[in-house]
Amino acid sequence: MSPEALARIISSTAVKMAQSGRLGSLEPDMVPDADHLAVMRPKDRSHGDWSTNIAMQLAKKAGMRPVELGQALAEALREADGIAQVDVAGPGFINITLDSASAAAVVDAVLEAGSAFGSNDHLSGRTLNLEFVSANPTGPIHIGGTRWAAVGDSMARVLEANGAKVVREYYFNDHGTQIDRFSRSLVAAAHGEPVPADGYKGSYIDEIASRVVKEAADEGQDILAMPRVRDQDGAEGDSPQREAFRTRAVPMMFAEIQQSMRDFRVNFDVWFHENSLYESGQVERAIDELRAKGDIFEKDGATWFRSTTYGDDKDRVIIKSDGHAAYVAADIAYYLNKRRRAKDPCDEAIYMLGADHHGYIGRMMAICAAFGDTPGVNMQILIGQLVNVIKDGQAVRMSKRAGNVVTIDDLVDAVGVDAARYSLARTDYNQSVDIDLDLLASHTNDNPVYYVQYAHARSKNVDRNAAQAGIDPSAADLSLLDTAADNEVLGVLALYPNVVQTAGDQKAPHRVAHYLEQLAGVYHRWYNLERVVPMEPTGRADLDQDEDRNPQPARAAARLRLNDAVQQVIANGLGLLGVQAPDRM
Repeated sequence: MSPEALARIISSTAVKMAQSGRLGSLEPDMVPDADHLAVMRPKDRSHGDWSTNIAMQLAKKAGMRPVELGQALAEALREADGIAQVDVAGPGFINITLDSASAAAVVDAVLEAGSAFGSNDHLSGRTLNLEFVSANPTGPIHIGGTRWAAVGDSMARVLEANGAKVVREYYFNDHGTQIDRFSRSLVAAAHGEPVPADGYKGSYIDEIASRVVKEAADEGQDILAMPRVRDQDGAEGDSPQREAFRTRAVPMMFAEIQQSMRDFRVNFDVWFHENSLYESGQVERAIDELRAKGDIFEKDGATWFRSTTYGDDKDRVIIKSDGHAAYVAADIAYYLNKRRRAKDPCDEAIYMLGADHHGYIGRMMAICAAFGDTPGVNMQILIGQLVNVIKDGQAVRMSKRAGNVVTIDDLVDAVGVDAARYSLARTDYNQSVDIDLDLLASHTNDNPVYYVQYAHARSKNVDRNAAQAGIDPSAADLSLLDTAADNEVLGVLALYPNVVQTAGDQKAPHRVAHYLEQLAGVYHRWYNLERVVPMEPTGRADLDQDEDRNPQPARAAARLRLNDAVQQVIANGLGLLGVQAPDRM
């Protein structure tokens, strides 16, 4: 029996008792439904399989003492199918012990549902636009973007497991000053000149510059002979040569970023180009719409968005006095595009931004409100914290291509995709995280991804040994899963659907990782205590008579089913994190 099923029994029992007047002055509509009734795993397992605080929650409304109300509910719950024992403890906690068959029913539920176990449809009908990574196309993906790739894709998978339609989107900032700086850096590198003061550094600049020159030459164009322009400060200005480098180099970086994402098992549905907002006139139309609402004004030769009307700390320039658009102009048009696009207009636009973007929240939420939407609902902004890469106890900067940063390819080369994704997704994105390369490369129980993957591989080995021993899982009597170790595994298995729903509601994929480590822990302990495959005869009576260590066929079959249920749930959970579930390690 799952905690959700038990919550339904408790809620319906309380409603029936309230209807018959057996719970004081409590009215039936005062009883929380199953979705709002807490059923928890007691820290002290001697207290039972599950515990609820419903008696303390309803005592005041019923005009009864919590213990008195708890005892009344306990008496009724003892009559429910699948419940072996009910006790009331402390200030009114109701502790429930299931009979062994009911506790083990989760095994059949897992194996019947297979890869769908844990999924639900409570977000069905919702379209969520999840934008993440969105690094400028001016260099490789750095470690911060890599974290968003792991967290964002895992979050998308979790939300889809909760029934939502998720549009994974990458926003290319291919319009504005950062592209100009990138182009100037390439021109300087191609001519062997010093990098501009505000330019991009790293050997990848030399690589891209060389590729541009070669590509142009292959097409019969001497790009280095094209006219150059210097501004009054001597810096590279807008010129045919700089434009030629930009035109060729930016798609090269697009292609490299896209390949890095695919190699990291992140597949975006939409690759959106900022420049398209200007080329299509969407920026102008969005500003005109705000102007019609009275939210645009002119001042000091610039065009302003009256964002303070919607809670921002100051009004924002959207068209500067020199006629160039400020970043917020594209932000306005882009939000409107997400909400109104012909294909998959979103109910929620979720932006995943780096730690240095915290100051964007006020202006972005003002944009949402200005178009009549609800900030925090139709627009949600998630701010991720920093990543530190550690080796030999010291922070490292190991990129050969990108200068003094760590890139996605550096991390994958060092520890592999599985370890990189898992380690970045298992920590709440609101917290900074240290990535210990030595730990992630180790095959020890201290390495969390190894610990979880090894549990899956170990369960597969049990299957292979059981097949050789001729154990028939169809002979399983799940009521024989009655040891303390069996019960511990069953209880953790039953938690998985709630973990998936909570992770979706809170947009917290790290909860799945923490659950997997809990499940792997109880499984490893169970494996060391309970045998599935009987031992060969030893002649020692103390071993031959120990059925827990040398089980009879029915008990062995039941344990094999439990083993396979754990295997399925670990595979499902790792799948939500984009991590492989290996058969052997």
